Amino acid sequence: MRKVPVAESLRIIGRGTANWFAERPLVVSFEVTDGCTCYCKHCDHGGPKDDSRNLKPADYRRYMDALKPCVVQISGGEPLLRKDVVEIVRNIKSDSGLPYTILVSNWSEMTEERYLELIAAGIGQFSVSLDFPDSRHDVFRGYPGLYDHISGIIPKLAKLGYDNIVLNSCITSENVGEIDAMADKAHEWGVNMCYSAYSSRRTGCRDYFLNTPEQLKTLNDQLDRVEARRDQSNWLVNAPATIEATRRYFENSGIPGCTAGMRFLVVTADGMLQPCSMQFKRYRLEERERMIEEFTRTNQCDECYVSIRSYLDKSLPQLFREYIPGFFSFKTQYKPASRE
Repeated sequence: MRKVPVAESLRIIGRGTANWFAERPLVVSFEVTDGCTCYCKHCDHGGPKDDSRNLKPADYRRYMDALKPCVVQISGGEPLLRKDVVEIVRNIKSDSGLPYTILVSNWSEMTEERYLELIAAGIGQFSVSLDFPDSRHDVFRGYPGLYDHISGIIPKLAKLGYDNIVLNSCITSENVGEIDAMADKAHEWGVNMCYSAYSSRRTGCRDYFLNTPEQLKTLNDQLDRVEARRDQSNWLVNAPATIEATRRYFENSGIPGCTAGMRFLVVTADGMLQPCSMQFKRYRLEERERMIEEFTRTNQCDECYVSIRSYLDKSLPQLFREYIPGFFSFKTQYKPASRE
């Protein structure tokens, strides 16, 4: 995975440290649309939605001025359904290069042209959903032909040399036996790999949670295989401590200590703040401090271990130890391979 160059690294670290002590969010996830091209079994979004009340691109500047996150996720729904998503990115990014910006997408709408436009606008990482390393992905997502599309375009764009594509797989009871195979697929396509954990809180369905000793054994065996070959040619984004916490989350059917609303939060498509995408307590932008007092200070929810939480449920020193060596660089600006 491409490391962030020195000047941007220092700005991210500086703002992240300031936000930690000021109780501002380190990461904000902007759900820029509720509509999606897929009907995933593990998700509460799906299909077209009324987008008439969505924030306009220029509206995002007000949220950035108030929240000042050092990292932003642009998600949905499917963010590439927004024809103005490039303009949204431009309004989120500042002249300083902050925040580090991640596009979370199923890539059904991705083309080479859009990929390059989004990089130019300021996307630093593309997180691409992958549930299975074959056409079972289409069945799970309710989108025929999706696997063929991403298996063609991801290796093609990876060869451009930006090294900014991460496959993200949500571990469920259906795909737990494919964890290592999906790491193989990332290696084959020349991209990176990240795992998150299914939560039944989103849909109310426990069927996709790991519920049996056999499923837990498969989980541990598969994660052991991936950890055993953690190297630069098959780079695993998850820190070792995050992988261990994922094991505990499934073993204990939950994990306490969530800081949603303070260390991270969601901005909905129509501009309301939520502590996370699975807690539907809504606040106006001006009410962020009330959200912390009403929700975060008393939050007892232990029902998820999604990626955004797994990155941030750590002390500040642990965050520095785990992520500064992996993501930040004190080298000059990275340049992709030249294109003929």
